[in-house]
Amino acid sequence: MELQRKTIAKAIVVVFVFNLVVMGAGAWFAYQEAPPIPDEVVGPDGDVVVSGDVIREGKTVFQKDGLMNHGSILGNGAYYGADYTADALDLKVQFMRNYYAQERYGDPYDQLDSADQAAVADVVKSDLDDSYEGGAIRYTAAEVYAHEQVRQEYVERYHEGDHERGVPANMIDSEEEARAFADFAMWTAWFSHTDRPDGTHSYTNDWPYQPGAGNDATAASMTWSVIAMVLLVAGAGLGIWLYKSVELPEPSAEDITVPEPGDVSVFPSQRAALRFVPVAAGLFLAQVLLGGLLAHFYIERAGFFGIESIFGVPILQLLPFAIAKTWHIDLGILWIAATWLGAGLFLPPLLTGYEPPKQSTYIDVLLGAIVVVVVGGLSGIWLGANGYIDGSLWWILGNEGLEYLEVGKLWQFGILAGFLIWAGLAVRGLKPLLDKEPPYGLAHMILYAGGSIALLFTAGFLFTPETNIAVTEFWRWWVVHMWVEGAFEFFIVAIVGLTLVSMNLLSRRSAEKAVMLQALLVMGTGIIGVSHHYWWVGMPDMWVPIGSVFSTLELIPLVFILYEALGQYRAMSGESFPYRLPFMFIVASGVWNFVGAGVLGFFINLPLINYYEHGTYLTVGHAHAAMFGAFGFLALGMVTYMLQLSIDAERWDGSWLHAAFWCWNVGLVLMVFVSVLPVGFLQLETAFTGSYAAARSVAFYDQPLIQTLFWARLPGDSLIILGTVIYAADLVRKRFVLRQSADDPSVEDMAVAEGILGDD
Repeated sequence: MELQRKTIAKAIVVVFVFNLVVMGAGAWFAYQEAPPIPDEVVGPDGDVVVSGDVIREGKTVFQKDGLMNHGSILGNGAYYGADYTADALDLKVQFMRNYYAQERYGDPYDQLDSADQAAVADVVKSDLDDSYEGGAIRYTAAEVYAHEQVRQEYVERYHEGDHERGVPANMIDSEEEARAFADFAMWTAWFSHTDRPDGTHSYTNDWPYQPGAGNDATAASMTWSVIAMVLLVAGAGLGIWLYKSVELPEPSAEDITVPEPGDVSVFPSQRAALRFVPVAAGLFLAQVLLGGLLAHFYIERAGFFGIESIFGVPILQLLPFAIAKTWHIDLGILWIAATWLGAGLFLPPLLTGYEPPKQSTYIDVLLGAIVVVVVGGLSGIWLGANGYIDGSLWWILGNEGLEYLEVGKLWQFGILAGFLIWAGLAVRGLKPLLDKEPPYGLAHMILYAGGSIALLFTAGFLFTPETNIAVTEFWRWWVVHMWVEGAFEFFIVAIVGLTLVSMNLLSRRSAEKAVMLQALLVMGTGIIGVSHHYWWVGMPDMWVPIGSVFSTLELIPLVFILYEALGQYRAMSGESFPYRLPFMFIVASGVWNFVGAGVLGFFINLPLINYYEHGTYLTVGHAHAAMFGAFGFLALGMVTYMLQLSIDAERWDGSWLHAAFWCWNVGLVLMVFVSVLPVGFLQLETAFTGSYAAARSVAFYDQPLIQTLFWARLPGDSLIILGTVIYAADLVRKRFVLRQSADDPSVEDMAVAEGILGDD
């Protein structure tokens, strides 16, 4: 079966419009069906317990003080602290049981016999199994008592500090703000156990699992998990059939001329683009060092290998988990993005032999702007979380406080501006190709992929700290998931296609067809696939079937990418192929993409599994394997390719990068499969047999077996850190052997440009 490029382009347009309609309708439903913030919560005597304004203030405190990167809300955030929704619901059940036990029997609940405990538990369950029909939320006397107790607990925990939980003193600045945060957490607990009007389950589809509140997995979770398993088999078969049926030439190094690195000139703009690499490497090194600290915080919650007690250095106060986690996430995104931006500006001259006037100067300006945004954003996070930025400026200049969107809005605008400047520079560099190829050409695909990253980032500007948390999460996942499962995957296949063409392994026409087909599959599954993040956050029930179907179908493009990686491995397996080392990274990216995003991602996205697993270490394993394994290795492969072209062949030494490659791969395998996933499976078992709150509790993490598994992460983390140190040191070493750039570039200076420009 042979597909024409124009046919695939038309299909992409249809799928794009379909996605726009579905997700646009979803946005409208998000506002209509979000859990209501009442004007008042009142007790049985009509006294006001809390107002809607205070609940909104509590969400502001939650973001301002970075609590989403200490614990999580509705299962989303960090897994170090409690999930505030599950914790508040669990505490609510406990305090209500004690209230009724004292009222009826005069003793605490734990001291009652089993029959009396069962009677009290039934009363609490009956109180919480209620629906909401509008107006003020009406508490029972037991709920009023529980609410007050949770307020006090959160003041002691998050304002006064709790080192056993890894909470520094004054994490929340005042008692009043800590109480407001408790009110916000209790509101999320309320809509997690309260049925929608005329519904049979709560706003969160009865998540989190808490039998004492009547929360258990719904029938839809089971039904659609079974359907997803059927679709898995069908989707895998469809992916293999498509790959075998569609005529897509595989890359080959036989009987063609692969340009030797020394035969390719380096232009001034490429030398400028190469400057992105050491900046990104510095961010990468800082990220992995913070990752080691974060892993150790699970063992020693108030220190680091005894430094605090030996030297009196308050590690927890100077660098709390929440700030370290925030920087760790942001640095990961920034170093990968910076590398991709540099690669996107390095590759065009290889294809065009064209150097726009002052292109290198403009690239230096872009790099400088990125450095300013990085320093400003990371500094703002620390200043904002520590209360140095008051008033409304905290979320503009400081920290917005939402996972993956932590930096203030000003710095987010800077990132968006950086993408737009990059697009403009890419257009200048690719102009000879853009002028002669159709709108679905390879150069256009690169711009579409980069533009989609910028476009989706704008969803992060559609809410404020006062916006309903369910609506906030709806838009936040547009950025986070659609980046990872949509725009980033699109960028991967486009960059790999561009690289294959620059090496003469594929014709431009063949690469265009492959990129377009994979982009079609990515767009057709990954965009709407974001909806599996909406199951438990207060969004409408319709997302359960939609999310189940499209999350499962996300496997199809990953099968394509895996097969492409294997084909690329065959292409570079010969000893005479000069770019074996860059391709090792690119192939590893494809394999890890399938393992991390495909295998581990599919497993945790089954609705019934996700109900219990949501926000556990199984997600940590999926995230690290997918983010670093897929996107990180691609970035590092591009760096290796750029360096090999920029250094004289007789002075090229890839031994250090080869060593770093194996340190990273072995380290990631050890970290994910020896430590992280076993902890996740034990958490899943605890959630099955107890409650979700128990699986996220300090008591769970402090078990001897879990602590042993945390220590078992040390070899893997150490290898990843070692690989990054070797990589950074090698960049310093290679800085002194870079070739001089061509002063007066032309098409003839590029070994591949002439053939590409003539390939129509």
